[in-house]
Amino acid sequence: MMIGYMANNVLPLRAGEVVRVYVVARRWSVAGPGAAGRIHPFWTTLATLVVERVLDSLAVVLILAMLILIIPVPRFLEVAALVVLTIDLVGITVLIALVAAPEGCARLITRLAGRWPALLRRALNAFETFVHGLDGIRTPSHAVPLVAWTIAVWLAPALAAWTALLALDLRLPFLAAWAVLAFVSLGVSIPSAPGYVGVFHFAAVQAVGLFGVSQSAAVGYALLLHASQILPVTLLGWFYLLREHVSLGEATHARPGAEPGAAG
Repeated sequence: MMIGYMANNVLPLRAGEVVRVYVVARRWSVAGPGAAGRIHPFWTTLATLVVERVLDSLAVVLILAMLILIIPVPRFLEVAALVVLTIDLVGITVLIALVAAPEGCARLITRLAGRWPALLRRALNAFETFVHGLDGIRTPSHAVPLVAWTIAVWLAPALAAWTALLALDLRLPFLAAWAVLAFVSLGVSIPSAPGYVGVFHFAAVQAVGLFGVSQSAAVGYALLLHASQILPVTLLGWFYLLREHVSLGEATHARPGAEPGAAG
Protein backbone atom coordinates (compact mmCIF):
# COMPACT_ATOMS: atom_id res chain seq x y z
CA MET A 1 0.00 0.00 0.00
CA MET A 2 2.81 2.42 0.84
CA ILE A 3 4.45 1.70 -2.51
CA GLY A 4 1.19 2.46 -4.29
CA TYR A 5 0.66 5.68 -2.35
CA MET A 6 4.25 6.73 -3.03
CA ALA A 7 3.79 6.17 -6.76
CA ASN A 8 0.59 8.24 -6.68
CA ASN A 9 2.64 11.01 -5.09
CA VAL A 10 5.29 11.07 -7.82
CA LEU A 11 3.32 9.91 -10.88
CA PRO A 12 0.22 11.43 -12.48
CA LEU A 13 -3.23 9.90 -13.06
CA ARG A 14 -3.17 7.60 -10.00
CA ALA A 15 -0.56 5.37 -11.65
CA GLY A 16 0.25 4.04 -8.18
CA GLU A 17 -2.70 1.66 -8.44
CA VAL A 18 -0.96 -0.14 -11.31
CA VAL A 19 2.36 -0.12 -9.47
CA ARG A 20 0.77 -1.55 -6.35
CA VAL A 21 -0.92 -4.40 -8.22
CA TYR A 22 2.29 -5.22 -10.05
CA VAL A 23 4.42 -5.32 -6.91
CA VAL A 24 1.96 -7.57 -5.08
CA ALA A 25 1.56 -9.85 -8.10
CA ARG A 26 5.32 -10.11 -8.39
CA ARG A 27 5.54 -11.67 -4.96
CA TRP A 28 2.33 -13.67 -5.04
CA SER A 29 2.06 -16.74 -7.23
CA VAL A 30 -1.17 -18.69 -6.88
CA ALA A 31 -1.35 -22.30 -8.00
CA GLY A 32 -4.51 -23.11 -9.89
CA PRO A 33 -6.12 -24.57 -13.00
CA GLY A 34 -5.51 -23.35 -16.51
CA ALA A 35 -3.67 -24.23 -19.67
CA ALA A 36 -0.35 -23.58 -18.01
CA GLY A 37 -1.40 -25.18 -14.75
CA ARG A 38 -1.09 -21.79 -13.06
CA ILE A 39 -3.26 -18.79 -12.27
CA HIS A 40 -1.53 -15.54 -13.15
CA PRO A 41 -1.46 -13.39 -10.02
CA PHE A 42 -1.89 -10.00 -11.71
CA TRP A 43 -5.64 -10.31 -12.29
CA THR A 44 -6.14 -12.03 -8.94
CA THR A 45 -4.44 -9.13 -7.19
CA LEU A 46 -6.46 -6.65 -9.25
CA ALA A 47 -9.66 -8.26 -7.95
CA THR A 48 -8.62 -7.60 -4.35
CA LEU A 49 -7.96 -3.96 -5.28
CA VAL A 50 -11.44 -3.66 -6.80
CA VAL A 51 -13.01 -5.01 -3.61
CA GLU A 52 -11.00 -2.53 -1.56
CA ARG A 53 -12.04 0.39 -3.75
CA VAL A 54 -15.71 -0.58 -3.47
CA LEU A 55 -15.41 -0.70 0.33
CA ASP A 56 -13.61 2.65 0.35
CA SER A 57 -16.25 4.34 -1.77
CA LEU A 58 -18.96 2.92 0.47
CA ALA A 59 -17.18 4.46 3.44
CA VAL A 60 -17.09 7.83 1.64
CA VAL A 61 -20.83 7.60 0.97
CA LEU A 62 -21.52 6.85 4.65
CA ILE A 63 -19.42 9.82 5.77
CA LEU A 64 -21.12 12.13 3.28
CA ALA A 65 -24.54 10.90 4.41
CA MET A 66 -23.59 11.65 8.01
CA LEU A 67 -22.48 15.16 7.06
CA ILE A 68 -25.63 15.87 5.06
CA LEU A 69 -27.80 14.84 8.02
CA ILE A 70 -25.86 16.87 10.61
CA ILE A 71 -24.65 20.08 8.95
CA PRO A 72 -25.68 22.17 5.93
CA VAL A 73 -23.59 21.16 2.92
CA PRO A 74 -23.31 22.55 -0.62
CA ARG A 75 -25.63 21.13 -3.25
CA PHE A 76 -22.72 19.78 -5.28
CA LEU A 77 -21.75 17.58 -2.35
CA GLU A 78 -25.19 15.98 -2.27
CA VAL A 79 -24.94 15.34 -6.01
CA ALA A 80 -21.45 13.89 -5.59
CA ALA A 81 -22.72 11.55 -2.87
CA LEU A 82 -25.49 10.31 -5.17
CA VAL A 83 -23.03 9.75 -8.01
CA VAL A 84 -20.64 7.80 -5.78
CA LEU A 85 -23.53 5.78 -4.37
CA THR A 86 -24.70 4.89 -7.88
CA ILE A 87 -21.21 3.75 -8.87
CA ASP A 88 -21.00 1.72 -5.66
CA LEU A 89 -24.29 -0.02 -6.32
CA VAL A 90 -23.16 -0.95 -9.83
CA GLY A 91 -19.84 -2.24 -8.50
CA ILE A 92 -21.49 -4.24 -5.74
CA THR A 93 -23.96 -5.74 -8.21
CA VAL A 94 -21.13 -6.84 -10.50
CA LEU A 95 -19.13 -8.32 -7.61
CA ILE A 96 -22.17 -10.21 -6.32
CA ALA A 97 -22.77 -11.61 -9.81
CA LEU A 98 -19.14 -12.72 -10.08
CA VAL A 99 -19.20 -14.35 -6.65
CA ALA A 100 -22.66 -15.93 -6.86
CA ALA A 101 -22.75 -17.00 -10.51
CA PRO A 102 -19.26 -17.17 -12.04
CA GLU A 103 -20.35 -19.89 -14.48
CA GLY A 104 -23.08 -17.65 -15.87
CA CYS A 105 -20.63 -14.78 -16.27
CA ALA A 106 -18.20 -17.10 -18.06
CA ARG A 107 -20.97 -18.17 -20.44
CA LEU A 108 -21.74 -14.51 -21.17
CA ILE A 109 -18.07 -13.88 -22.00
CA THR A 110 -18.08 -16.94 -24.25
CA ARG A 111 -21.15 -15.68 -26.06
CA LEU A 112 -19.69 -12.21 -26.58
CA ALA A 113 -16.18 -13.27 -27.63
CA GLY A 114 -16.92 -16.69 -29.14
CA ARG A 115 -16.10 -15.54 -32.67
CA TRP A 116 -12.52 -14.78 -31.72
CA PRO A 117 -10.92 -17.89 -30.14
CA ALA A 118 -7.67 -16.19 -29.14
CA LEU A 119 -9.49 -13.29 -27.51
CA LEU A 120 -11.88 -15.72 -25.81
CA ARG A 121 -9.04 -17.73 -24.26
CA ARG A 122 -7.38 -14.62 -22.89
CA ALA A 123 -10.66 -13.20 -21.62
CA LEU A 124 -11.63 -16.43 -19.87
CA ASN A 125 -8.17 -16.78 -18.32
CA ALA A 126 -8.29 -13.22 -17.02
CA PHE A 127 -11.85 -13.74 -15.76
CA GLU A 128 -10.92 -16.99 -13.99
CA THR A 129 -8.00 -15.45 -12.17
CA PHE A 130 -9.98 -12.29 -11.35
CA VAL A 131 -12.75 -14.37 -9.75
CA HIS A 132 -10.11 -16.27 -7.78
CA GLY A 133 -9.18 -12.96 -6.19
CA LEU A 134 -12.72 -12.67 -4.85
CA ASP A 135 -12.41 -15.84 -2.77
CA GLY A 136 -11.82 -13.74 0.32
CA ILE A 137 -15.29 -12.19 0.28
CA ARG A 138 -16.93 -15.59 -0.24
CA THR A 139 -15.57 -16.84 3.08
CA PRO A 140 -17.94 -15.94 5.97
CA SER A 141 -15.12 -15.92 8.52
CA HIS A 142 -13.47 -13.04 6.61
CA ALA A 143 -16.44 -10.71 7.03
CA VAL A 144 -15.63 -9.44 10.53
CA PRO A 145 -11.89 -8.84 9.91
CA LEU A 146 -12.74 -7.15 6.59
CA VAL A 147 -15.11 -4.69 8.26
CA ALA A 148 -12.79 -4.17 11.24
CA TRP A 149 -9.76 -3.37 9.07
CA THR A 150 -11.85 -1.07 6.87
CA ILE A 151 -12.88 0.90 9.95
CA ALA A 152 -9.29 1.04 11.19
CA VAL A 153 -7.98 2.19 7.80
CA TRP A 154 -10.46 5.08 7.79
CA LEU A 155 -10.14 5.98 11.46
CA ALA A 156 -6.37 6.51 11.21
CA PRO A 157 -6.49 9.30 8.57
CA ALA A 158 -9.45 10.89 10.36
CA LEU A 159 -7.31 11.14 13.50
CA ALA A 160 -4.46 12.57 11.40
CA ALA A 161 -6.76 15.25 9.97
CA TRP A 162 -8.02 16.10 13.46
CA THR A 163 -4.47 16.27 14.84
CA ALA A 164 -3.55 18.78 12.13
CA LEU A 165 -6.55 20.88 13.17
CA LEU A 166 -5.34 20.88 16.76
CA ALA A 167 -1.79 21.74 15.65
CA LEU A 168 -3.10 24.96 14.10
CA ASP A 169 -5.30 25.67 17.13
CA LEU A 170 -8.46 25.17 15.10
CA ARG A 171 -10.71 23.84 17.84
CA LEU A 172 -13.26 22.09 15.65
CA PRO A 173 -15.30 19.00 16.51
CA PHE A 174 -14.11 15.58 15.41
CA LEU A 175 -16.83 15.71 12.75
CA ALA A 176 -14.68 18.28 10.91
CA ALA A 177 -11.94 15.67 10.48
CA TRP A 178 -14.44 13.31 8.86
CA ALA A 179 -15.57 16.14 6.59
CA VAL A 180 -11.97 16.71 5.50
CA LEU A 181 -11.56 12.99 4.90
CA ALA A 182 -14.72 12.74 2.79
CA PHE A 183 -13.95 15.85 0.72
CA VAL A 184 -10.33 14.87 0.13
CA SER A 185 -11.29 11.29 -0.74
CA LEU A 186 -13.69 12.54 -3.38
CA GLY A 187 -11.10 14.95 -4.73
CA VAL A 188 -8.22 12.49 -5.02
CA SER A 189 -10.45 9.80 -6.57
CA ILE A 190 -10.19 11.80 -9.80
CA PRO A 191 -6.94 11.16 -11.73
CA SER A 192 -4.91 14.32 -11.36
CA ALA A 193 -1.41 15.70 -10.91
CA PRO A 194 1.27 13.82 -8.92
CA GLY A 195 0.59 14.02 -5.20
CA TYR A 196 -2.94 15.30 -5.87
CA VAL A 197 -1.53 18.82 -5.85
CA GLY A 198 -4.37 21.30 -6.11
CA VAL A 199 -7.32 18.94 -5.72
CA PHE A 200 -6.21 17.89 -2.23
CA HIS A 201 -5.85 21.48 -1.08
CA PHE A 202 -9.11 22.65 -2.65
CA ALA A 203 -11.03 19.78 -1.03
CA ALA A 204 -9.51 20.38 2.41
CA VAL A 205 -10.21 24.12 2.23
CA GLN A 206 -13.83 23.50 1.28
CA ALA A 207 -14.27 20.99 4.11
CA VAL A 208 -13.05 23.16 6.96
CA GLY A 209 -14.85 26.11 5.40
CA LEU A 210 -18.12 24.41 6.34
CA PHE A 211 -17.18 25.00 9.99
CA GLY A 212 -16.50 28.73 9.63
CA VAL A 213 -12.72 28.60 9.19
CA SER A 214 -11.37 31.61 7.29
CA GLN A 215 -9.89 31.18 3.82
CA SER A 216 -6.32 31.95 4.91
CA ALA A 217 -6.45 29.58 7.88
CA ALA A 218 -8.04 26.89 5.71
CA VAL A 219 -5.26 27.18 3.12
CA GLY A 220 -2.64 26.91 5.85
CA TYR A 221 -4.38 23.83 7.21
CA ALA A 222 -4.54 22.23 3.75
CA LEU A 223 -0.82 22.82 3.18
CA LEU A 224 0.12 21.39 6.58
CA LEU A 225 -2.10 18.33 6.23
CA HIS A 226 -0.85 17.61 2.71
CA ALA A 227 2.79 17.93 3.73
CA SER A 228 2.26 15.71 6.77
CA GLN A 229 0.76 13.03 4.53
CA ILE A 230 2.88 13.18 1.39
CA LEU A 231 6.40 13.39 2.84
CA PRO A 232 6.48 10.36 5.18
CA VAL A 233 4.38 8.23 2.83
CA THR A 234 6.66 8.97 -0.13
CA LEU A 235 9.83 8.19 1.84
CA LEU A 236 8.39 5.00 3.30
CA GLY A 237 7.10 3.91 -0.11
CA TRP A 238 10.51 4.38 -1.69
CA PHE A 239 12.09 2.38 1.13
CA TYR A 240 9.71 -0.54 0.57
CA LEU A 241 10.18 -0.34 -3.21
CA LEU A 242 13.94 -0.66 -2.75
CA ARG A 243 13.36 -3.70 -0.54
CA GLU A 244 11.35 -5.29 -3.34
CA HIS A 245 14.26 -4.78 -5.80
CA VAL A 246 11.83 -3.26 -8.30
CA SER A 247 12.28 -0.03 -10.24
CA LEU A 248 9.41 2.37 -10.65
CA GLY A 249 9.89 2.20 -14.42
CA GLU A 250 9.59 -1.57 -14.42
CA ALA A 251 6.35 -1.48 -12.45
CA THR A 252 4.72 1.26 -14.53
CA HIS A 253 5.59 -0.35 -17.89
CA ALA A 254 4.63 -3.93 -16.99
CA ARG A 255 2.00 -5.63 -19.13
CA PRO A 256 -0.95 -7.26 -17.29
CA GLY A 257 -0.52 -10.49 -19.25
CA ALA A 258 3.21 -10.72 -18.74
CA GLU A 259 4.89 -12.68 -16.01
CA PRO A 260 5.70 -10.38 -13.08
CA GLY A 261 9.33 -9.37 -13.30
CA ALA A 262 9.27 -9.32 -17.10
CA ALA A 263 8.39 -5.71 -17.75
CA GLY A 264 8.03 -4.07 -21.13
